[in-house]
Amino acid sequence: MILTVTLNAALDITYRVPRLEPRASHRVREVAERPGGKGLNVARVLGALGHETLVTGFTGGPNGDRLRALLSEVTEEGPVGDAFVAVGGDTRRTVTVVDEASGDATVLNEPGPQVTPAEWERFLDVYGGLLHDATAVALCGSLPPGVPVGAYGTLVRAARTAGVPVLLDTDGEPLLRGLAARPDVVKPNSRELAGITGTTEPLRAARLAQRRGAHSVVASLGEDGLLALTPEGVWRVEPPRRLAGNPTGAGDSVVAALLSGLVEGLPWPDRLARAAALSAATVRAEVAGEFDRVLYEELLPGVRIDRQMAAV
Repeated sequence: MILTVTLNAALDITYRVPRLEPRASHRVREVAERPGGKGLNVARVLGALGHETLVTGFTGGPNGDRLRALLSEVTEEGPVGDAFVAVGGDTRRTVTVVDEASGDATVLNEPGPQVTPAEWERFLDVYGGLLHDATAVALCGSLPPGVPVGAYGTLVRAARTAGVPVLLDTDGEPLLRGLAARPDVVKPNSRELAGITGTTEPLRAARLAQRRGAHSVVASLGEDGLLALTPEGVWRVEPPRRLAGNPTGAGDSVVAALLSGLVEGLPWPDRLARAAALSAATVRAEVAGEFDRVLYEELLPGVRIDRQMAAV
């Protein structure tokens, strides 16, 4: 079982409009609701890849009830287990507005419910128990108010103590604190990597992140693909062609690909090829947590993987 942690889960609401124009009234063509948050997106992609997944984090209030009801529905992505911890506040919403004319997406993220110290301690107890049956764990996304800024460091250390490989995907100070706990993999994008290292040169920034504690760094570079620094080598990875669409959730598909490859025992080049193809196929899906399977299988054989140097 692969465990994904979404401390700041969300009820995702996606609006589709013919064209998004500032200071204008819009007629919404279509509305979709989904359980949201990075770890939930990762779990859905893992389910579609055939892996048993379990999600945990915090939910509460009417939005949380709706999220859990949607999560319990059987979908083509496969079942996702629910081990969320209830809180007194209401789960946040994220609103995505998709401009059908351009394919661009505008995302509005609410801050999340206030988590009390007692609720955080209750979560730590649940998380510790779930690690016993986990083959890998992903720690994903932002922290809700009230959760300590060093939360991911605490969760990384717990996973390492339990002997469970752990991937961290967050940004800012929570990422810095998490790096110090030595996660097996971190998956920042180029902006997040620059934010914690002070440099926009991807290879230099990834090296700095590795020196801060990560065993491996896989950086999403948008249309330029991926950069991976691992104990086995350094690679640049690109899909065979660039695709227009909605990039929301593409990074989460990278996380799912890396985790699935890890538990399947795939070598790094195969994990990275899967990650690049899945990420590209995700931009053609309507919502995060989905990907175009036909396109993914078409792209996978053509992913370009260039080994730049030996192990670091």
